[in-house]
Order: sequence, then C-alpha cells, then structure tokens
Amino acid sequence: MSTVAPSPTPSAPAGVRPARPEYKVTAPRVLRSEWAKLWSLRSTWITLGLSLLFLVAFGLIAAFQFKSRISEGRPMDRDFAQASALRLSLFGTNFAQLSLGVLGVLVAAGEYSTGMIRSTLAAVPRRLPVLWSKAAVYGVIALLLGTAGVFATFLADSRIVADTRAAMTLSDTGVVRGLLGAGLYLALVGVIGVALGALLRSVAGGIAVLVATLMLIPGLTALLPSSWQDHISPYLPSHAGEAMFALQHDSTTLSPTAGLLVFLGWTVLALAGAAVRLARTDA
Repeated sequence: MSTVAPSPTPSAPAGVRPARPEYKVTAPRVLRSEWAKLWSLRSTWITLGLSLLFLVAFGLIAAFQFKSRISEGRPMDRDFAQASALRLSLFGTNFAQLSLGVLGVLVAAGEYSTGMIRSTLAAVPRRLPVLWSKAAVYGVIALLLGTAGVFATFLADSRIVADTRAAMTLSDTGVVRGLLGAGLYLALVGVIGVALGALLRSVAGGIAVLVATLMLIPGLTALLPSSWQDHISPYLPSHAGEAMFALQHDSTTLSPTAGLLVFLGWTVLALAGAAVRLARTDA
C-alpha cells in the first residue's frame, strides 16, 4: 500500500522579506514619540531639576530672610514690606520661568540644530501634529512640576513664618487659586518657549526673544510716560502672568481671570506663528 507524500508548502523566494504591517500616524503615536524624545535628552533632566530647585530654594530663602528680619527687628525692604506666605513661596517663580522657557525652546529648536527635524517631519508628513504634540507633552510636564513645586514650597514656608504677620494656610482666601495660577503660568511659559523654538528655529534666537519678552521689555516700559504705562504694562506677558497668581490687585493690574485670558492670548499667538511657518516652509 503506497502513501502520497504531501506537497511541499511554497516558500518565499530567497532574499525577499515579508511585508511589514502598515502603521498609521495617529495623535497618540505622535505624542508617545515626542514623550520618548523629550526624556531621552540629558538636558531635560538637568533643566527640570534646576527649575524645581529654583522654585523651592528661592522660596525657602525668602521665608528665612523674612523671619530673620522680623526676629531681629531689621527694616523691611520693598520685597518684604507686604510679604505673605504665598508671596514668599512664589519668590522663585521668576527664576524657574526662565529655565522652563529655555527648555521649551530646546525642545523645538534643538531638532533644527541637529537636523533631526527632517526625520520627524518625514514620519509625520502633516507637520502640525508634531507642534501640537511637543507643546502638549512639555506643557503637561511643566504644569505638574511647577504646581508640585509651588505647593511644596508654600507648605514649607507657611511653617517657617507661622508666628509672623505673613502667616497663611491653604484655607485662606486666594491661596489655592494663586498656587494653581503660578503652576499654570509656568506651564504656559514652557509652551511659549516651544512655540518660539519652532518659529525661529534657532536656540539662541528663541532664548533671546524669550528673555527679552519676560524681563527686558517690562523694564523698558518704565521709560514710557506714566499714562502710557497704565495702558500698556498690564497687558505685557509677564505682568499678565503675574496677575494670575497675585494675591492683591489694584487699578493698575489685571484681575486673575483677565490676566489668564491675556496670557493665553499671547500663548495662542506664539503657537499660531509657529504653526504658519511650520506648515509653509521647509525644515
């Protein structure tokens, strides 16, 4: 009795690789890509660490300085004349905003300096999702770090100045709003940094414009006539941002809500400029 051997299964020709499955470019995948690229850089860890250090260290130093002046009966200068635990805990915000903004510039402009942006845009041909993902990923990270930093500093400062006129707790009016506003302000500064990096495509140029916007231009407005200052100064990015977390407001400053809306407007304007250039010009 004979048996019939099964016919051999046809094999692929030598040298021919099986076709890879087709991957679609989706928003979650672009977000994961930007998340991985951000944390792969040593500068990310260093700069975020410095930002947190600035927030906590300068806030604690301010609280200890205030407590020392109170204990020794020394006169108070302008920075401490109307100090509160909230204001002392946010003393490092001006320093942290620079480091977070600079890292935002590096997140976008760094790819242009290395040429990696060509590979990124080849993988995501529609381009704009790259910008939105960079801004979203870094904005969330800056928000979490900034909010955690200001809350931790406030809790420490409130213990240091507990027996002084600057004493405050989280249950006091405006404290939680001010701390959340400071965290959101730092996050938006980081997003503006990303937008400037994508718009100017230069690390040095982006940092220069960021520093000028947050520090130099507000100082130059002091040279304007007082009537001009009252109409221009409150709407500058730095002053509008400060209104988001300030405990006291007067006729020369914006309310927290108005400050948030103005600062959001500056953020949207920067992102819009970056989006237009990214969509219309080559890398």
